[in-house]
Amino acid sequence: MPDLDAFAFSKRPGYDEAATRAAFAQAVPLRTVVIYCYDPRAVGIPAAVAAAMDEIYPGDIVTDAAGNKVASTATIFPVIVAGGRAQDALRSVTVAQHLFGIERVVVVHHSHCGATSFTAEGIVTAFAAEHGRNIATAYPRASLCIGDYNESLAHDVALLRAAPGTPPHVDIFGYFYEIDGDRLTLIVEDRA
Repeated sequence: MPDLDAFAFSKRPGYDEAATRAAFAQAVPLRTVVIYCYDPRAVGIPAAVAAAMDEIYPGDIVTDAAGNKVASTATIFPVIVAGGRAQDALRSVTVAQHLFGIERVVVVHHSHCGATSFTAEGIVTAFAAEHGRNIATAYPRASLCIGDYNESLAHDVALLRAAPGTPPHVDIFGYFYEIDGDRLTLIVEDRA
């Protein structure tokens, strides 16, 4: 097994957690976390959010004199999860705040999403039948699928606001993205 400690900041000689955290915040001008679906058709979502919010995405990679990739100009960090559901992104929001400080979180659900093709009960039942595993209590039912876009976005924005790992100062937005027209529509807004 290769020794990969040389690639871990915390394993470097003289490691200082506070200084490393400050360096991260300086190297990456992150302002907005964008949570969206892993559907390849949804790839335009971060750029659409950047355009709507005067952000930078994908930005440029910044290198040092030795050619090492040390920073980025992007102000948006994408978090890509099934259905773009916030439940699966909560830890990422907390880590983004800890390392970079954030101003907003945007959750986006898109048209013709696979998460609209099943119900919470349907996936639980099918998983048990097909795999012999009971996932009935593994995930909150309200976050398993999308039955109504307005409700799912309102749920996810409220979930993010109530989560202890979401900083109270951030603004939270819920958008609907129409895949075929690349249209982004604000559905829910919760400003700090």
